[in-house]
Amino acid sequence: MANFNPPPQWRETHAGHWLALGLRRFDARVLHLMARNVRVGLALSNLAARGRLTASHVHITRHLDPKGMRLGVLADKAGVSKQAMGKLVDQCAAWGLVERARDPDDARACLVRFSAAGLAWLDAYAMAVEQAEQELQQAVGPEVATVIKLGLEAYAS
Repeated sequence: MANFNPPPQWRETHAGHWLALGLRRFDARVLHLMARNVRVGLALSNLAARGRLTASHVHITRHLDPKGMRLGVLADKAGVSKQAMGKLVDQCAAWGLVERARDPDDARACLVRFSAAGLAWLDAYAMAVEQAEQELQQAVGPEVATVIKLGLEAYAS
């Protein structure tokens, strides 16, 4: 094995650490804003306010095409297993965020799509993301915020 001798704090100072903390903070702020959005139904708002809707539920909001998509495709886009996404979809369906419908291209398959309440949730998500991005810009300045977004876009592609 190579002589690897990093400084003791290396696990708390690398880019991945800061990316994870930043995403956690951003998602928490988005959920906080959504819990207070009048467009979100009272039941969903209460779930979000009590912490029952979490960043994992944001995966569905972030990745589900408004026209609907198959569970496996949704899981792939979110970077989770089909089984994990299935549990998440079951939970979100029970809460009225999403519904399952027959796939018009394959009668054996079903699509996951936003319900009417889920579409309102998606609108609230868009507004919350916009506000959270404005807050990020205020916290670090517009130039740094632009560099962060451009850098992450280049890194992720």
